[in-house]
Amino acid sequence: MARNKEGLVLLIDVSPSMHSVLPEIQKVCSLLIQKKLVYSKYDEVGVVVFGTEDTKNDLTKEVGGYEHITVLQPIKVVDGDLVDVVQQLPRGTIPGDFMDAIVVGMDLLIKKFQETIKGKKRICLITNAMYSIKDPYEGTKEDQVYTLAEQMAVHGMKIDCIIYRGNEKRDPHENNVIAENDMLLSIFSKKTKAKAVHVESSTSLLGALRTRNVTPVTTYRGDLEISSTFKIKVWVYKKTAEERFPTLKKYSDKAPSTDKFATHEIKLDYEYKSVQDPTKVVPPEQRIKGYRYGPQVIPISSAELEAVKFRPEKSVKLLGFTNASNIMRHYYMKDVNIFIADPGNKKATIAVSALARAMKEMNKVAILRCVWRQGQANVVIGVLTPKVSDKDNIADSFYFNVLPFAEDVREFQFPSFSSLPASLQPNAEQQEAADKLVMMLDLAPAGKEESLRPEFTPNPVLERFYHHLELKSKHPDAAVPPLDESLKRITEPDPEVTSKNKLVIDEFRRHFELKENPKLKKSTRRLLRDKTSGSYENQSTDLVASTSEVKIETFGDLIPVSDFEAMISRRDSPEWVSKAIFGMKNTILDLVENSFEGDNYPKALECLIALRRGCVIEQEPKQFNNFLSHIYRFCQETNLLSFCEFLASKDVTFVTKSEAEDSEIEEQDARSLFVKPGSNS
Repeated sequence: MARNKEGLVLLIDVSPSMHSVLPEIQKVCSLLIQKKLVYSKYDEVGVVVFGTEDTKNDLTKEVGGYEHITVLQPIKVVDGDLVDVVQQLPRGTIPGDFMDAIVVGMDLLIKKFQETIKGKKRICLITNAMYSIKDPYEGTKEDQVYTLAEQMAVHGMKIDCIIYRGNEKRDPHENNVIAENDMLLSIFSKKTKAKAVHVESSTSLLGALRTRNVTPVTTYRGDLEISSTFKIKVWVYKKTAEERFPTLKKYSDKAPSTDKFATHEIKLDYEYKSVQDPTKVVPPEQRIKGYRYGPQVIPISSAELEAVKFRPEKSVKLLGFTNASNIMRHYYMKDVNIFIADPGNKKATIAVSALARAMKEMNKVAILRCVWRQGQANVVIGVLTPKVSDKDNIADSFYFNVLPFAEDVREFQFPSFSSLPASLQPNAEQQEAADKLVMMLDLAPAGKEESLRPEFTPNPVLERFYHHLELKSKHPDAAVPPLDESLKRITEPDPEVTSKNKLVIDEFRRHFELKENPKLKKSTRRLLRDKTSGSYENQSTDLVASTSEVKIETFGDLIPVSDFEAMISRRDSPEWVSKAIFGMKNTILDLVENSFEGDNYPKALECLIALRRGCVIEQEPKQFNNFLSHIYRFCQETNLLSFCEFLASKDVTFVTKSEAEDSEIEEQDARSLFVKPGSNS
């Protein structure tokens, strides 16, 4: 018998009120079987529907009652036929009694497994619980639920309840029935292992059913060292981890069809041959790894590689505390772990709870140094965030996120909106349109179920893969089907929400309408003549909007400003900004140096203004300020003081701190620092 084998009974409500959502139930139940065929092929599953006109179950024959409940599939090992069963659920005509269905499901599990696989027997109830259940022959409905819950605990069963409720309006009587049924289902969680989930949309229903059981395995068991004399026993588990595609193995059909024990697996052997003599095989003892170091390749043997590895002792140590605001959300790396006190250790539970509550009260987080296993080749630094429970039967705990080292951080410099000219910032009308768009497309509106909650949203890529795998198992030549409509609701905007908020979206589009910029079709000299104002500060241009579709890689003499703007706006490599600035500097110096009686000065001024504007947008103030100082010294050394006088008359200034945070020039010093040249003595 498989170690982690599970016995599962699906109890599905097919009453008339569930007909609209049955297609989604068929899909999610099919996915459950498909995943079990990949990951848990020894699991056994049974299917029971209630609300049918017919009755087919053992309890009706043995003791009577339990009408309108049909066992579609007795418990058996999962196979392809089981997928067909859940894909063809009948449509019932009678209001279903979910409590009777639970009894039938328990009866199936008890008869099939007796006292075996305790803790691995599960009932999954899918219903809207909108119909009143029958009164028991003895006692109250609550007494009946308590009795069932106690029997579940005795036989090692657990129950998952998925309660689907749409947004339809209901009369007071229906609301009273729903409230009573919710109360009855909540009793299971008090007496046995149970989980109840309420969903309002078919998309949430797809993720509400746990389609794969992952046995929790501790990452670490040991001490959380506060100091050398104070240690808390903790266990560490994975809280979230990305689920990947199942491993696909190479398969061979060369084995004889009569060989029942053939594995059809392929074994790979690699041979390393000499470059000088391709026929000579190099044995392992004559091979060594090499690492590039400049122009050299440094050979390092396996023994040296093992010796140089860092092998710290297994431990989790507290380094200190810091304000929660000091740890940015974008610092979190990899998966999330959860720290809990050693189960059964009362002192550890109290210590963890006290520490978590103190940290939460003071808005602090802890920084830990972690080595999960003996012989682990790396050290992890991470942040421990308190998780104070609001339930009496769940202890306090911590969430742990790995933090990056300096080598792991990627710096991307972006200009701040506050440092840009007013013409490059949204106006009041644009801001209001954006606010309305965000408000109207809220995924968690008041009084409604939040859309796309992570715990209820399945991965559409994996869902599609498993569906195609099942299809190929029956039809080997089947083509890849189009994306299912239910998965489109996850990957694409909701058409209903989009149409409902069309006016808001159209208003946003009007305020941010993109138009072709005709400026690139003229020479920059003509552009300057066309402008009404002579001050360059009023001549700001959106570099991103005016970028040509042609990717500029070099500067031309005809329209250097346009070439510069196109190059500095390229985002396919971070090198283009520095190349554009460097090229424009050389262009300006060439224009000034090759000028005859100042004929190139206006064009050099255009280029200098464009360079200044680009350095402000890209937040490179030092590049411009240093170049302005350099060009002043260059003109003094080459007897071109007339260009300095020309710049002074055009009021060219350094980039100030108010325009770019990295600038060292204050607003009041912008003009005084640029010394106007005196007359020749």
